[in-house]
This record gives sequence, structure tokens and C-alpha cells, in this order.
Amino acid sequence: MLGRFAMGTAAGLALLMVVGCKGEPEAARRQAADVPVTAQVVEMAAWSDTLQALGTAKARESVTITAKVSEIIEQVHFDSGQQVRAGAPLVTLRGQAQQAALTQAQATFAEADQLYRRQRELAQQRLVASSTLDTQKAIRDSAEARVAEMQSEIGDRNVRAPFAGVLGIRQVSPGSLVTPTTAIATLDDIERMHVDFQMPESELSSLANGNKVEATSVAWPGRTFEGEVTTIDARVDPSTRAVTVRADFANGDHALRPGMLLDVNIYRPERQALIVPEIAVVQVGRESFVYRLKADSTVERADVMTGARRAGVVELKQGIRPGERIIIDGTGKLRPGLKVEAREVAPVAAPEPEKMPPPPATPAPAADAPTAPVTPVAPAGNGG
Repeated sequence: MLGRFAMGTAAGLALLMVVGCKGEPEAARRQAADVPVTAQVVEMAAWSDTLQALGTAKARESVTITAKVSEIIEQVHFDSGQQVRAGAPLVTLRGQAQQAALTQAQATFAEADQLYRRQRELAQQRLVASSTLDTQKAIRDSAEARVAEMQSEIGDRNVRAPFAGVLGIRQVSPGSLVTPTTAIATLDDIERMHVDFQMPESELSSLANGNKVEATSVAWPGRTFEGEVTTIDARVDPSTRAVTVRADFANGDHALRPGMLLDVNIYRPERQALIVPEIAVVQVGRESFVYRLKADSTVERADVMTGARRAGVVELKQGIRPGERIIIDGTGKLRPGLKVEAREVAPVAAPEPEKMPPPPATPAPAADAPTAPVTPVAPAGNGG
């Protein structure tokens, strides 16, 4: 009795195993065929690249005013922060000795010139030798050169603005002794400003004069300054592998000052590119690939080269052609040759170029807000 029961149980188990073995491949195939994914047709879209950097503002023209000679300051003709025109007098140095020497040189020249004129008339009447006339002409020319020399020395004692601009803080006073190394003041032409910044050499081919530039500063929260690239340095720094780029900004209100640190955004010309969602690209080590959907609803691996990324989308430079279908969602459960059930979605559009957020404004304390009393806190002891 027990033997017959055991034989029946064994037969039943064997039947169940046979049925299970027959049904497992069919269920696996059905499960593989029903993998739900999201697909998209890859199309070209307009793409605008942006580059970000930190730049330093510089005046279009900038100089530190100094004297050419060592002398005592007699008069100061400017105030700190004053805007001056080109050639405006700034400082007059003491020059009585040079003025006296100029008067003497002018008298000597007048006498030599008068004598030369008389001898020239006599030479025309052949009453004076030509050599005597030549000697007197040389004396006259030497006296004239002495006058020009003294005029130049007196001019060196009048310090003038070499160009129009804004003066900095005055560093001297009347009666001060200045030398050629003494800084009198700074002078900057800030009607237009230069902003210099560094870009990696890998971006050199994409930079060009005329690229639009925007800049922000913590000194002016919420304000954006607009300019354009005017110069790209002819050399790449061998130590940093970076190239210096200069942008030009209008600065009529003098908001930008030399030495300011600016956040710079460069907008490059719009171009056409293949844009896909970032989740469609699978990254394994240094390799990047997407799953391409074939006509028979199976997938295959396509190695790609990615480019710029922005706002959840990425540019594909190589590996995919326009019009091909790729899997953009559900890639984690795929393998090459697997049959899928794809749901089509519209191609993604390129996002707008990134705008630099304005620096946060520091809130001012309320005028009528009461000030909370400060309770002093005793320093923590060591428990002793």
C-alpha cells in the first residue's frame, strides 16, 4: 500500500516537472517580447552653446600719473575722483631756476640772431667772408637749441593728463617733494571697459570675435552687462593650456571699475545638432552608447560620442544619424537582440541658452524693526 502511494507521488512530481520545463521557455519568451520602453526619432535641432568663466575688468586706458623730474610741488589742480579732459593740467612743480635760465637763453639767442642777420647782409655785399657767416649761423642755432631745451624742462614741470578719464585718490599735496617714482594719482578711461578671462584651449576653435558676452557682478545684484569678444590672444599659456580672451563693454554710467571680478557667459552662434535626453545615453566606464531600435522591434547597441550637455539633454556628435529611433527610457533592462514594445514620444527640443542667475541681493534691515537684546554667553568650561 505504501509502495503504491509512493509510486503515484513520484509520477505526479515527474508530470509537474515536465509541464514546468515546457512552459518556462514560453513564459520567458513572452516576458522578453513584452518589455515596455519609450522610443524617440532622433532629429536635428537648433543648439546654442554657452561658455562660462571668471573675468577681471580693466579700463580701456589706464596709467599712474608721475612726474618726470624730482622737484617740489607748487600747485595741485585736481581733486580726487575728478573727471578731466586730455591735456588738463594736474600738477605744477617749482621751476624758478629753469624760468631764469630760459630768459637768459632767449636773450643769448636774440643777440646771436641779430648778429647773424647783420653779417648775412655784409656777406651779400662781399664785405664778410662766408666762413665767418657760417660760424655765426652755428652760434645762432646753438642758442636756439638752448631755448628749446629750457622750454622742455619747464614743460616737464607741468604734469598734464595724457588722455581723458577719471582720476583716482590724490596722493600728494602742495609742498611735497616728488620723484619719477612717486605716484601722484591714477587716471582711467572707463567710458568703455575691457574684461579679460581665461578659456581652455579645447574651446579655441569655437571662439571668435563678435561672440556675445554677458557678465554679472556682486557689486550690482540683478544687473547684467552686455558686451562682445574683441580680441583672442595669439598665444596659449603653456603652463595652464588656456588662452586669454578680451571682451569689450560699454560703461557710460561708470558702474564697472578696473579690478572688478565678473562672472562671464559667452554665447556662441546657433548651430544644428542631434539632441537626445541624457537618460538615453548609457555610460559604462569611458564608453557611451544608446540602444537603437531596429525595424523588427529588436534593439542593438550603438556607440556614440557625446558633446555639450544642458538642462537634461545631451548632444550626440557621432554614432547616430538623423531619422533613427533610439530607446530613451527603460534602458536598464535591455540587452542587444532583445525584442521590445516601444511607445513613441516626440523628439526633444533644445533648451534655451543658460542665463547666469543674478547675484543674490543682500536684504537691508528694516528701519523700524526693534533690535533684539544680545545676551552674553559664558564660555564653556572644562567641568572643573
